[in-house]
This record gives sequence, C-alpha cells and structure tokens, in this order.
Amino acid sequence: MKPTVRLGSTFQTGRDILNTASVLGSIWGNTWPYLVAVLVFILLIIIHESGHFLAAKILGVRVNEFAVGFGKKLFSKKLGETEYKINLIPLGGYCAMEGEDAGSDDPRAFCNKAAWRRFIIVIMGAVFNLILGFALVAMVLAPEKSFATTKIAEFDPGAPSRESGLMVDDEIISVGGRKIYTTYDLSYAFTNVKGDTLDMTVRRDGKKVKLEAVRFNTEEEDGISYIKLDFKVYGKKKTFFSFMAEVFKTGISYCAIIWRSLIDLITGKYGISAVSGPVGVTAVIGSAAKQNLRNLLPIASLITINLGIFNLLPLPALDGGRLLFIGAEMITRKKVPEKYESVIHTIGFIILIALMLLITLKDVWSLTFGR
Repeated sequence: MKPTVRLGSTFQTGRDILNTASVLGSIWGNTWPYLVAVLVFILLIIIHESGHFLAAKILGVRVNEFAVGFGKKLFSKKLGETEYKINLIPLGGYCAMEGEDAGSDDPRAFCNKAAWRRFIIVIMGAVFNLILGFALVAMVLAPEKSFATTKIAEFDPGAPSRESGLMVDDEIISVGGRKIYTTYDLSYAFTNVKGDTLDMTVRRDGKKVKLEAVRFNTEEEDGISYIKLDFKVYGKKKTFFSFMAEVFKTGISYCAIIWRSLIDLITGKYGISAVSGPVGVTAVIGSAAKQNLRNLLPIASLITINLGIFNLLPLPALDGGRLLFIGAEMITRKKVPEKYESVIHTIGFIILIALMLLITLKDVWSLTFGR
C-alpha cells in the first residue's frame, strides 16, 4: 500500500516554512545595516593603523603585530616579521612596533630611531584618516550638478529672519561670531542655540553689514534646539575648479565642526548625552545604511576626520600625547625617560578605556530604553 499524506498537514508545514522565512528575512533586514556599520568602523580602524604601519616599514622600524580589534585572538597569520591578527572585539586596533613602549636593543626598534622618524610614524595614522575623509567628501560631491552657496536666494512666506533684517542676495559670512564658509558651517551654527535670535554678519552690495538679533523659528529634538532655516540659497555651477574648491572647503568645514564640538563639549554647551562611542556611532551608521547606502559616505567621512583629529589631541595614550613628547624631545634635544612616559601613557590609557566604557553603557542604555 502506498503511503498517504494529509494535505492539511502539508499546507501547515508550508505555512510554517514561509513564516520562518519571513521571520529570518525580518531579522536579516534589521541586522545587515549594523553589519555594514561594523565593517565601516573596522575599515576606518584599518586605514588609521595602516598609516602607522606603512610609515614604520618605510622608515625602517620593525613591526611585530598588526591587529584589528582587541581581546581574544580569532585569526592570525605571520608574514615575514609581522603577525597579522583579527581579534574578538572590533572596537579598535593596533600596530605594535618593536620598542614602542619599552626599551629594546634592536637597532630597528621604534625607540632607537631619530625623533623625526618617530614623529612621522605616529602622525601618519591621523593623516591617513584625514586623507580618507577628504576622498569620501569628493565621492559625496561628485554626483552633484551644482553646489549650495551661503548667499540668500529667496525667503519662505512670512519668514521672521527677513522681517528682522536679512535680505535677498545677502551672503552670510559669520553667525554668532563664527565664520561661515559652507552650508555645513551654517547648519552647525544654527544648532543648540539659546533663544530664537542670532547676531549675524553678511556681505551686502560688497560691504560687510552686522545684523543684531536676527529672529528665527526654533524646534527641539533629543534635548537639542535647532534654528529653522526660513530661506533658500543660490546654487553654484559645477566645474573642475569649483568641485576641487568645494571638496577642500567641505573637508575643512568638517574639521572645524569637530573642533567646535569639542570646545562646546568642554565649555558645557553640550552634555555627556551628546557624546557617542562605538555603539552609538554604529547605530548612526546602521540607521543611515537602512535608508540608503549612499548616506553612509558623508557620515563615514565625518567619522574618519573625527578619528584623525581626536587622535591628534595632546592627551596621554593618544597619538597626540606621543607627538607631544617627541616634539618636546626635538626642541630640547633631550628624551623623556621611557619609564616615565610609559607610566603616563598607561594611566591615560586606563582613563580612556574607562571613559569609553562609560559612553558605551550610555549608548546601550539610550538605544534600549530611549533617551
């Protein structure tokens, strides 16, 4: 007798398979943007460490390890004198050079090289991040047919800014005492403003005109107040030279925004809630990837420029802290004893890790329970 199969059971199994596939598809749909975000984050780390690595190789310093991530080793391969590693926690990386944190008798050790060589090796990580940042800016701007200027073309109906002093054809050159070169500068100047008025300087008929208490409508999001722009600006035709100028100006604007953000954070304009660590940055990148992969480029460019500038801060454990010691040595011709420098960098590293953990916990809390 041939076996029989109840159709209802078959249909139920088919529905179960479809439901399972739907659930898996939903999980994948919510997961892949964050996998992309992690890959972007890892790429920026690799670029930074590659700057140190290539400079060290070119300038004759022995590199013992080149690693992506921290913690338990997942994979390693030794090629020549260098071991290449991928570690469990993708929150950073390192290029471990012989004699970098302790003395060494190896003539190719980092500590035994001339100060100018060590200076170049240390600074090249940040330089690579900045080069990548400007390259990504170029990729963002390449499809554009024209570029926005800071010259007012028209106002929205009933615009308060027009009623309080701004005029068509005014070129905005400063807001609240901060110089304006691009629309990115303009956007940042209109963020987290107390009240609804701003002092501005414009170029009108070839002359600088100072305007006091220009009024705008405001809105608030996540505890940060924003000025609502109530005007449109002129566009500028794209040519090779205008494109290169725009790439340069936009990249410089990103750098300026990051410096201003650091100053605003130190002076208390922004609280700790405005600071994001790797988890928060990954969430931002993932959200952008969900909308459109092209949206990743401006965020990635801002993050890599931020990474480059942050590493140049003259703080222990950062590249900027090392550059401070090397720069002092180049000026005084006397090297700071390695044991003292090592202790300072170790303390700085512990403080930096503690700060990162605190910010990471804040990011996890915000993502889980909201702000």
